[in-house]
Amino acid sequence: MRDQSKPPVEAAFLNVQNAAKYMGISVNTLYVWRHRRQGPPSFRMGPGGRVMYRRDLLDAWLGDQQMADSRSTPALNPLNRDPQQRERRRAA
Repeated sequence: MRDQSKPPVEAAFLNVQNAAKYMGISVNTLYVWRHRRQGPPSFRMGPGGRVMYRRDLLDAWLGDQQMADSRSTPALNPLNRDPQQRERRRAA
């Protein structure tokens, strides 16, 4: 019988299916991002060339996405900035 007191070991590397599940997105979205070179860093591993993702790089990439969003970063929110003054045009 398994010892229920030990937590399961979390894998440092995730395949496409597990990475998509970890991020809460579809496998297709992850494939499209990889094809467009938009998503988190990935690499091929092993003789079969399976696409893999490092868990720590997924977390870092997700954090970067959150910081780049103006809704979660007050410094990027345009509503928190002073309004810009328009320059008046001079009559010719």
